[in-house]
Amino acid sequence: MAASGTRPGGQGPDTIFAVASGFGRSAICVIRLSGPDSLATLATLTGRPAPPARALTLRTLRGPDTGEPLDQAMVVWLPGPGTFTGEDQAELHIHGGLAVRASVLRALAARPQLRAAEPGEFTRRAFLNGKLDLTAVEGLADLIDAETEAQRRQALRQLEGTLGHQVRRWRERLIGVSALCEAGLDFSDEDDVPTDVDGPVPTEIRHLRDEIATALSSGERGERVRDGLTVVIAGAPNAGKSTLLNAIAGRDVAIVSPVAGTTRDMIEVRCDLGGLPVVFVDTAGLRDSDEAIEREGVSRALQRMQDAELVLWLQPLGEAPTQPHLPPSGGWRRVWTKSDLGQRGALQEGSSVVSAASGDGVPELLEAIRAEAELRMTGDGDALLTRERHRVLLADAQECLARALVAEHTGHPELVAEDVRLALRALGRVSGHVSPDDVLDRIFSSFCIGK
Repeated sequence: MAASGTRPGGQGPDTIFAVASGFGRSAICVIRLSGPDSLATLATLTGRPAPPARALTLRTLRGPDTGEPLDQAMVVWLPGPGTFTGEDQAELHIHGGLAVRASVLRALAARPQLRAAEPGEFTRRAFLNGKLDLTAVEGLADLIDAETEAQRRQALRQLEGTLGHQVRRWRERLIGVSALCEAGLDFSDEDDVPTDVDGPVPTEIRHLRDEIATALSSGERGERVRDGLTVVIAGAPNAGKSTLLNAIAGRDVAIVSPVAGTTRDMIEVRCDLGGLPVVFVDTAGLRDSDEAIEREGVSRALQRMQDAELVLWLQPLGEAPTQPHLPPSGGWRRVWTKSDLGQRGALQEGSSVVSAASGDGVPELLEAIRAEAELRMTGDGDALLTRERHRVLLADAQECLARALVAEHTGHPELVAEDVRLALRALGRVSGHVSPDDVLDRIFSSFCIGK
């Protein structure tokens, strides 16, 4: 079997095609082609010479076997390497009816030189052809998935190369350090090599270690913007958790019942609070139970509370104050519920009073949560790291550089050189210079077909 993206017999990359716009009935449907047969396919479908490069041209598309008209479309020919993938590309802007799209896709699939693209294959070709590094690829994926303004801005910075350019600068400096280390080891007995060739090494290693440490300090902010602030709604049965979740979501996403123990599993709702992503999680009411399913729900609720960045601890107004059984690692806020049924007394600072049924107090609670999200997601400058993968690899590079400083201090230049090589490898994996295939497969499989 030929390798992915390659014709049988090793004849070079094949030509792929896919719908690049959304599925379903629409005014316009865009079909993309990429590969060496893009231009020939365009000529075959239109029965006319190639249109001018990079200019939308009206053409009638015809079935390659029968010559039957399929659609009137705007077509564009995009010669490589100045394209998204770096290859020759073409686009067919056809009418978005289901029958039209199906007929054009059948005509493309009938050509032996073409095959349907796999998820993320266009972007993978852009990566393999040097058009994007891996951090930009991840930024593109995040931009497609962005639901809030903060996520859009952060993803666009990644796509434009904010992290990739910084990692490239670190690598270039570290390559210089590595060269000095290797020269000190291999050519120290040569007359034309300065005796202090490794003198700048510890200073530069120290600077790089500290710069990476500064980037790591903002890593959690970037991940939080990408994934959203997790807010768990917790409390005893019938405290109003599901009612509050429905009020926040603006629709019935959770079953509300006066019967204790109705909520057994967790329900998540993603919200945009002032451009910041927040994930609200409704959990099972916390109580002792003899029922196995409810006990499992309580156990999961307790675990989710431990992992949450903020817990809303709900109690009906008028009850004696309690607090979470297990203090969450991220902090908690008391929320008095059912204010329409009770008397509002003196409240502790940092608590809220709401009536989810009437909506009283809900906007104020959401504003407090938005302020908390803003505090956790913003800081001095924009976050450089946006994924756990970035953070783990940079932490690995930082650790290697720290070991190199120890080895230099104890007089082991061969260990310094080895740790510098390992740090270079970790930085290379951030941008994709040295990434195993399983990592690439996992990243590109998350893309939709056509991108």
